[in-house]
This record gives sequence, structure tokens and C-alpha cells, in this order.
Amino acid sequence: MDHVVTAVLGGGQGTRLWPLTRDRAKPAVPLGGKFRLIDVPISNSLRAGVDKIYVMTQFNSASLHRHIAQTYRFDVFRGGFVNILAAEQSVKNRDWYQGTADAVRQNLDRLTYTCPSEVLILSGDQLYFMDLAEFVAVHREREADLTIAVTPVSRDQASQLGIMRIDGEGRIVEFVEKPQDPSVIDSLTLDRETIDKLGLRAEPGSLLASMGIYTFKPMLLYELLEGTTPHDFGKEVIPAAIQEHRVFSYAHYGYWRDIGTIGSFHAASIELTVPVPQVNLYDPHFPIYTHPRFLPGSKVDHCEIEQSILSDGTIIAASKVSSSIIGVRGIVRSGSFIDRSIIMGATGFSTAHELASAVPLGIGHDCRLRRTIIDLDARIGNGCQLVNEADVQEADGDNYYIREGIIVVPRRAEVAPGTVI
Repeated sequence: MDHVVTAVLGGGQGTRLWPLTRDRAKPAVPLGGKFRLIDVPISNSLRAGVDKIYVMTQFNSASLHRHIAQTYRFDVFRGGFVNILAAEQSVKNRDWYQGTADAVRQNLDRLTYTCPSEVLILSGDQLYFMDLAEFVAVHREREADLTIAVTPVSRDQASQLGIMRIDGEGRIVEFVEKPQDPSVIDSLTLDRETIDKLGLRAEPGSLLASMGIYTFKPMLLYELLEGTTPHDFGKEVIPAAIQEHRVFSYAHYGYWRDIGTIGSFHAASIELTVPVPQVNLYDPHFPIYTHPRFLPGSKVDHCEIEQSILSDGTIIAASKVSSSIIGVRGIVRSGSFIDRSIIMGATGFSTAHELASAVPLGIGHDCRLRRTIIDLDARIGNGCQLVNEADVQEADGDNYYIREGIIVVPRRAEVAPGTVI
């Protein structure tokens, strides 16, 4: 694994995660109270022994730069690094990244500078634990040119994912990006014979979907991308590759969630609060690394806390918190009720002057929040009711948005006391 490099696709403008991506790149969005999305692929890579990591992004990358610079520091003898590859103009190219394949194409020379044996390509907006060392080992054993991580999905999920058909050896013989035609989906479903022959843990009628996680031979990347125009791996590059190259699947059965939308981000986050979540953040064999903070423990005074995550430096007074996440330095004042919500916290503790302001940082007194996401450094005034009683699915308001029924208060926004949403 010393000869493998990782490329993390940071995504484009992140419009589906707006307004969480209004002021930051998608990989910099906070997750689970104290992490960032980018920590997931980087941690998976480091656990596998791959410490030469590139992150490709082009929008609002300042906070992502800061997080990576403060978090991933390797000693000079190890030779590892985590580098940002932001879109830039050059003599050869004056365009921004046009898609996943184009982002890799524009950085081929950098990705292959150390003459790697394989290039791991990971998505920057997924939550999963995977043994990437085993993934690469299977790729080598099969002498594959490209190996794609796949997971079984139901028929109703197929139209949103890249779906493939494999032969009895696990080789991919057909790949369709987001199939819409029912007859095409029928042709890609798994049968009992294939399931038994490959030992797949799947049901007949289910399908194999691409996870957007790849192991490439570097020479194949050059052959497929150098001097070509395809922009996207799923739509263009992979369907072309399976015609002439050894392209195999690697089945992953563990937890995997694509968290590219507000709805999926909220659902995946709240799933972390259950007593035994599908993704175990407390597994000593699968740690998620992040920026170390030197903060006091959580302070809880006369509260009722049910099935929730409280991060470092939080202060909660005489309130009820249920199925929620309170991020670093998060403040919930007395008389409030927080239900199925994500309070991302603050970037610093409040000063005496700040606490004396009309609407201080955090959640005010006697507030009621249900199915909300409160971004960093937001201020929710006393007596606010953010509950979406009318079950509105999409709306834009003053200092708030509703996406897929979730109320989102953007970073540094202020909601006036007594506001009802």
C-alpha cells in the first residue's frame, strides 16, 4: 500500500446541499458533531496504509484548506501528505473541472508523480467504513485494470445510481448510469445462479450499484483520459472501459450512505444517534481522524437527554434533547426542546460582550426545534418555534431555508426572538 495514492473527488458546487455549502466546499461540511465529510475518505485511506492523498475541489475551498492544514500533519520521515488540488488555469487548460473524470484528467501528472502502482478514487460526500487494503488486494489478485466497489440495492433505488451486470467471475459486462427504462432495469437484476456462484449477499431481483469508489491502474487512467473529452466516470468513462479492459466489481456489504442532499445528510446524521448505529463511530479498528481540539467536556444541567450525541465544549441547561446531535461548543439554553435536529455548534466560545447581545450564539431560552439543521455560529432567539408544522417541503425565507421538509439555518445567520417557522 506504500505505492498507492488516493484521489478524493470533492464534488462541484454542492447545490443539493445548499445552504450548508453556501460558505464552504462540500467536503468541509460538519458531520457527527465534531468531524467533517472529508475526514471519512481520508480516514478510510489512512487506515489502509495509504498516506499520499489528494483532494480535488473548486468551490469555497478556504475552510477545507484550513481544516486539512490543521488536521493532517505527517512527520518528515514518513513522506505522507494530504494536498488540495483546487481547479486552476494553466497553459494546457483554462477551464474549471467539468466532472469527476475531468477533475482527474486535469491532475493526472500530479496523481502519478510518485509512480504509484494503483490510484484509489474516492467520493468526498459518502459515509462508510471500508477495508481499502482488501479492495486493492482483490484488484491485484484478479489482475484487473479497474475495480469498482459495488453494493446491492433495491429496484426502487436503481434509477438514482450507476447499475451494472456482472458475469460468473465478477467481471462487469454492462454498466448503465441511472437507468430509467424498466426493461433495462430488469436486464440488470441479479438472478439466483449469479448470486450463488459469486457468493453474493443479495436477494434475487436486487441490483449491484456503483459506490463511486474505484481502483485504477495508472496506465489505464492515461489511456482513458489523456487527450479525450469525457467528463464523468459513470456516464462515459466506465461504459467505454468495460468493452476493452478488465473491469471487475468488488462487493461491499457494510454501511454506506451517499449524503449529497439535505434529506440524506439529515437522515444519515440522525442514524448516528441510535444505541447501536449501523456505522459504529466507537469501533477502535475504524477510527475517524479529525482536527484535534483542546476543549472542556460537555456541561449538562437539569436536562433530559435521550439518544443523542453531545460534542466537546457543549453547554445545555434545563432542556430536553432527543435524537439529536449537538456539535462542538454548542449552547442550548433553558426551557428548550430539541428533537431530531443537528446543532453544529460554534467556532469559538462566547465572550462576555457576546453573551450580553440581544441574540447570543446558540439556541435561546424556551425554543422548540424539530427536524432542523442549525449551522455553525448561528443564533436562534428566545422563544423561536422551528417545527415546520405545515410540513412544507421547499421554501426560502429570511435567514432560513426548507429543503425536503428540513429547516436549515445557514452559518452565522440570526433568527429573531419569537420567530415561528
